[in-house]
Amino acid sequence: MTYPEVVPKLWNETIEAHRHAVRDAIVHTTAALVSAYGLASVTMSRIAEETGIGRATLYKYFPDVEAILVDWHERHVAAHLEQLAAARDQAADASDRLPAVLNAYALISHERSREHHGTDLAALVHRDEHLAGAQRRLSDFLRDLLVESAQAGHVRRDVEPDELASYCLHALSAAGGMPSGAAVRRLVAVTLAGLRPSH
Repeated sequence: MTYPEVVPKLWNETIEAHRHAVRDAIVHTTAALVSAYGLASVTMSRIAEETGIGRATLYKYFPDVEAILVDWHERHVAAHLEQLAAARDQAADASDRLPAVLNAYALISHERSREHHGTDLAALVHRDEHLAGAQRRLSDFLRDLLVESAQAGHVRRDVEPDELASYCLHALSAAGGMPSGAAVRRLVAVTLAGLRPSH
């Protein structure tokens, strides 16, 4: 029997879809288990059992529990960046883009801290090595927006855009501890005030 040299595209897409589905199941199940029972009680065996896949298959996707949770965190960062890009793109004009993005970022920080505050999941993904890449992407996104706003005269030019991006991220990280949406909005207003040109 002879086989075609090229695997049909539909077959490739089916295999890829299956791999994505298995990976998604592993990531979501692991995050749920860690949130419910704590990191110490979640093993690769337990994840395999809960997802209904063999341990050998599980190890083909991830080497350990921490790697699964890093993947989970990366997905959240990507989703948050999409939300920020949507907030930027929905703004009426250039002067509204930065406030829209900072409000969106602060609300994301506020909601995220309520979901995972004090959990093993939060502690694991907020280690420095996991945060570095995520912070860089957020910082780059904000820096580009700040450069645009400075060129339009809405943001001060006496401080480097990278420094202003860092200021925004650090200031708005406090949104996680705010008691209400109104308090978050006030924090954003104070942060924006610090960005305005001094003249």
